[in-house]
Amino acid sequence: MDKQIIAKIQAEVKRHEPAMIQFLKDIVAIPSYDSKIGDVVQRINEEMLRLDFDEVFVDKMGNSVGRVGNGPKKIVFDSHIDTVGIADPTQWKWDPFKGKLENGILYALGCCDEKGSTPGMIYALKILKDLKLLEGFSLYYFGNMEEECDGIAPHSLVETEKIKPDFVVIGEPTCMRIYRGHRGRVELKVTTKGRTCHASAPERGDNAVYKMMPIVNDISSMSHMFKTDSFLGKGSVVVSKIECKTPSLNAVPDECTIYLDRRLTFGENEASAIAEIESLPSVKKDGKVEELFYDTPSYTGFVFPVSKYYPPWALDAKHPLVQSGIEAYKAVHNGKDPTVDKWVFSTNGTYWMGKANIPSIGFGPGNEIYAHTVNDQVPLAEVVKCAEFYAALPLMLKGM
Repeated sequence: MDKQIIAKIQAEVKRHEPAMIQFLKDIVAIPSYDSKIGDVVQRINEEMLRLDFDEVFVDKMGNSVGRVGNGPKKIVFDSHIDTVGIADPTQWKWDPFKGKLENGILYALGCCDEKGSTPGMIYALKILKDLKLLEGFSLYYFGNMEEECDGIAPHSLVETEKIKPDFVVIGEPTCMRIYRGHRGRVELKVTTKGRTCHASAPERGDNAVYKMMPIVNDISSMSHMFKTDSFLGKGSVVVSKIECKTPSLNAVPDECTIYLDRRLTFGENEASAIAEIESLPSVKKDGKVEELFYDTPSYTGFVFPVSKYYPPWALDAKHPLVQSGIEAYKAVHNGKDPTVDKWVFSTNGTYWMGKANIPSIGFGPGNEIYAHTVNDQVPLAEVVKCAEFYAALPLMLKGM
């Protein structure tokens, strides 16, 4: 790529750096857990309107959508703007929304996972428009809800809004590495049934919690059953929640349910995962296995029902999108080669590539080890530097 163009992009990023940092501070200060993203969507859309995007709207689900350019080739820059909850507030050493800035690092809920990619994406699109570098492209910013159900927002964008991109850039934290895949997962529950009675005479009943105990033990020991892939790694499972039904604290529980997060590598899917759990002797004896289903209305009341199965995916290292990402990185890092790797956790890529087979890569500021923790943080230098990559990538994809 012409070095003069890269220099112009970098100069524009530098010029907008204070605005990007303030914008990030603004959006992390707005609570958006439990998929309640309406207020942060409003703030983001105000920014895109101020920056003269060609189109800005809220989709039916309630996600933020902004577009620059009118070309036939579509790229979506995907950043989920919901967060997990605060959890135990006593474990936070600072206000999770006001956060703190120390040694160039912003500490606040959601700044790593994943509001940190939003300023770079939005300002990159503005810069490309200002520099008149949009020929042939329609570039979309997509700020969405993801934490409760991976991939549901992009699935709706394609099916409901009829916006189907040719390429996707996912802004989940990658330490500014290029990621090209991750394991999938399926969410399951196992239920045991019992018979209640007064707790003073438990022998008259049948305790559903006691029936669950050997099932939990068997699940904790089933790692040897999972497949391994040389790139994605090995499948895994964890009991993520347990609950029971009982008439009172003086009664024997008549139902117990555990919830499972089963991570899937290549060669595994929802059917094989269910079959493995069902094959356990304790489950055969007392348990019922079911796949979870998501049909919770969004904050706008929109319902998009999907199963909670998220396929594993990996884009070939030689794919033009990966190679263009490498060239874009080198262009804005003085020829330095990037690290190409994968996420440990799951992203909207489960839909983009896993289900829709739309070529996707990940690139974002911050380290995923801080996601969902009270130490959620992002280096502001990475937030700004990512804008250069986001702006350079479409130019590398011209002609592909």
